[in-house]
Amino acid sequence: MKRRTFCKSAVAAGIAATLPACGGSTNDSASIDAISTAGAEISLEGAAVDELAASLSGQLYRQSDVGYDTARILWNGMFDHKRPAMIAQCQSVDDVRNSVMFAAERGLLVSVKGGGHSLPGKSTSDGGMMIDMSQMHSASIDPDARTAHIGGGALLGHLDNAATEHDMITTTGIVSHTGVGGFTLGGGLGRVDRMFGLAIDNLLEATVVTASGDVVVASEEENADLFWGLRGGGGNFGVVTEFVYRLHPFNPMVYGGTLIFERSRELLDYYAEYCLTAPDEANVEPNFISSPDGTPIALIEFVYGGDHAKGAEVFAPWLELPGRLSGDFGPFPYREIQTGLDGIAHHGLQYYLKSGFVVTMTPELIEIMSERLLSPGAPDVWFQHVGGAIARVAPDATAYLHRDAAFNLGVMYTGDDPANNEAGIANVREFFYDVAPHLKGFYTNLNDEDEGKTWGNYGSNYPRLAELKAKYDPENLFRLNANINPAT
Repeated sequence: MKRRTFCKSAVAAGIAATLPACGGSTNDSASIDAISTAGAEISLEGAAVDELAASLSGQLYRQSDVGYDTARILWNGMFDHKRPAMIAQCQSVDDVRNSVMFAAERGLLVSVKGGGHSLPGKSTSDGGMMIDMSQMHSASIDPDARTAHIGGGALLGHLDNAATEHDMITTTGIVSHTGVGGFTLGGGLGRVDRMFGLAIDNLLEATVVTASGDVVVASEEENADLFWGLRGGGGNFGVVTEFVYRLHPFNPMVYGGTLIFERSRELLDYYAEYCLTAPDEANVEPNFISSPDGTPIALIEFVYGGDHAKGAEVFAPWLELPGRLSGDFGPFPYREIQTGLDGIAHHGLQYYLKSGFVVTMTPELIEIMSERLLSPGAPDVWFQHVGGAIARVAPDATAYLHRDAAFNLGVMYTGDDPANNEAGIANVREFFYDVAPHLKGFYTNLNDEDEGKTWGNYGSNYPRLAELKAKYDPENLFRLNANINPAT
């Protein structure tokens, strides 16, 4: 196992292995209290922390440092109380490798932050080390090869903006300040995935820092086993410092819009029937929310990624549907819709979500949802429209199993006052448990589930993932994710 040490003075002097990892330093910095991967309290020697800081081209923040509180900020304010023992704000692959090795040698709990958008708060911890890649956000486009080289800490907006400058895109998500890393490694659902597949279906290569400190390239030709696991297996196998994506020629003006309807059983029936024959270019996603005055509505977003005249024909029936309150269709910039939710889903709010995949919108599911959505006090509920190109990839071609899903169903609480969290979470859970028997698995990026449910979610792909985990992270250093236990 290759390891890069941070104790240059100790190595030079040949200090005995029985001493602490950097115990030969004469630096008098105070030790730091921290938490191990096993949850035990440990002490990090101050000299070693100083040497780690000196090894970084980026910045190492201790809890007392100016800038620490800014660096630890996450998107989901529900986890704002968590305080890592230190934050390694990396600017290079070497910075990431040095940080990983520091943590691995000490059994230190590790979280990885790109965009910090982890809904269940896996980007942080109390007492661990946060490896913060937010400064590694390079975005380089090769228009001839139709590829994008994107830093591991980049946001989806960095990728969208760079690609659309060349009239090209790849699948990205629905909020532009989401990080590419967590988004991609979990699968990557977006507004054009029915045309081009998931983000992982467009991933050509990844540069990975493994738990052993190795820097490896994973692709179909090199370390193909790791490449298979990265595509849907989350952050279980290492820290990805660069992604290479396939790009597709794309008109930066799309056709569609937003229609607002009264909520009704008929609306759900029509949506289920409509999506059975919708072309891949059509993405139709209802959001059952409250208007600014508190009125329960169904806000439906439409995006057609192909010919505009065809899009007008495909979406025209919705304009005649009863219950429409407002809205119309027309051409608009793709970037506009990709950033349209950024202000609504902004940093610092309290977010809680339960979600699952719908393979078939059965009458029973529609009945349950209609009854709940028409009742007072229903939580926010949304559908992501999947299928299309996603379903034409075999379930064992990547770690991502749920290729047969027609929709991703989310039940969500969003608030601005932590005092309301308990009631909001209970409301989500009550709604979700009614629909859960009609769902099959879940999108790992969005859920905080135990190991048993993670095993079930990966199904027949799980044993292979566990073997990969044993190969690339046998000590389960990277455990703050939809965690896969190493095979024994």
